[in-house]
Amino acid sequence: MKTLFYKIDRDRPDPRIMEEAADIIRRGGLVAFPTETVYGLGANGLDAAAVARIFEAKGRPADNPLILHIADREELEEWVTAVPEWLEPLLAKFWPGPFTVVLPHSDAVPDIVTAGLDTVAVRLPSLGAARELIRAAGVPIAAPSANLSGRPSPTTAAAVMADMEGRIEMVLDAGPCEVGLESTVLDCVSQPPTILRPGGVTQEMLAAHLSQVRAAGRQNVDDKTVPRAPGMKYRHYAPAAPLVLFPAGSAAGWTGVAQQLVQAVAGALQAGKTVGAVVSDELAALLPSGVTLAIYGSRERPAENAAGLYEALRFFDEHPVDVIFAEGVREEGIGRALMNRLYKAASSVREGM
Repeated sequence: MKTLFYKIDRDRPDPRIMEEAADIIRRGGLVAFPTETVYGLGANGLDAAAVARIFEAKGRPADNPLILHIADREELEEWVTAVPEWLEPLLAKFWPGPFTVVLPHSDAVPDIVTAGLDTVAVRLPSLGAARELIRAAGVPIAAPSANLSGRPSPTTAAAVMADMEGRIEMVLDAGPCEVGLESTVLDCVSQPPTILRPGGVTQEMLAAHLSQVRAAGRQNVDDKTVPRAPGMKYRHYAPAAPLVLFPAGSAAGWTGVAQQLVQAVAGALQAGKTVGAVVSDELAALLPSGVTLAIYGSRERPAENAAGLYEALRFFDEHPVDVIFAEGVREEGIGRALMNRLYKAASSVREGM
């Protein structure tokens, strides 16, 4: 299959290109499209056969539900049975944006989208090009991230092509994604509401509008359980090489964690291994020569860290190493989302002493 590739404006895409992409969606094809979070792999969310192609193209397990993307707030009631009153202020505040809600679904939503659950995840993206595609298609678009299952999510169209060229009909390129991590997913059925996946809308931001909000545990759900949201069951976001994570929450503090990571790097180099490091500007300055570096920004600017994480992980597919050592960040604000992804990408975790 030849994969068409078009560059588009992120806010005002060419209507002719949007109509061509929308026609592919309506006919049951797959289009990778930009959002503010990561690039999505989109299909007609009401066409079970089209959605099945997403799972095939990605190699995605069938019990991993998808998110329905809509173009306008008014569409939500078509795909869910009810919207609780307490949720309305959150939708007014965080939609459009990197915020997904899980609610009981209407009969119009195919089981393949929800993995057979009684709930569906719905998001209204903020990127103009994404909403224009959904409007042009005239249907909600079911879309996970546009990568092979288990790999780092794509924040550029080049990363999409690396995984999806020849597997899908079209890729739309609007440049790098602004947020760089998948959306926050809030279970609006549980009480109190539960963050199933942390993202750009942080726990602190939600807590400012809710009397109670809790976060799901870090551990994946068990093999027999169907997760309510993507990213809860399987290993995700992983580079090809094993990744060893050094969390920032250690009792040793940042200096102690930095020393431990530097020592681990030195030991691996001494053992004759090729070594990569996903680290902050500050820690990069402490590492010995001979290390392949992917720097995700200053540790004082967590949003910058988040936006650069997936590109840093994918960097090592182009620059292969035997082992990757990754520096964690503080688990607060967007740092919770970044650490959620690093824990899921990690082959092992070195907790501080």
